[in-house]
Amino acid sequence: MNQGRLPVEFRKRTKAFAAGIIRLFVKLPKMREEVRVLGKQLLRSGTSVAAHVREASRSRSDEEFVSKLGGALQEADETQLWLELLREECAIAPTATLPLEQEIDELMAIFTAMINRTKEKQTIENRNELQIFGFQLS
Repeated sequence: MNQGRLPVEFRKRTKAFAAGIIRLFVKLPKMREEVRVLGKQLLRSGTSVAAHVREASRSRSDEEFVSKLGGALQEADETQLWLELLREECAIAPTATLPLEQEIDELMAIFTAMINRTKEKQTIENRNELQIFGFQLS
């Protein structure tokens, strides 16, 4: 089943990632200021990934699709940073962060491939349009 431009399964995958971020946030020790601050940043960026994917799924054009996925990629990269800092600098157990780090790595690779594929498609379509109107491309 497909809903918009992206498969429902992919939307569910990013939602599940957001849910994992929420579960980690709830478990973080809140008595340390640095953990509280990084945790809130993680919660914001990590859940935003799924929101951007939802927006991309409903985009009206390739340009909007690329823009929304670009936003998801930026939020994913930021989420990866907060996860690394919580693990490396705040002594949050790797068992809590590494599965989420692995998933965000995979999601970033998927976003990048989707963006690149859509841009390539746009380039081909633009070339075809120019040729239809009699412009020669070298």
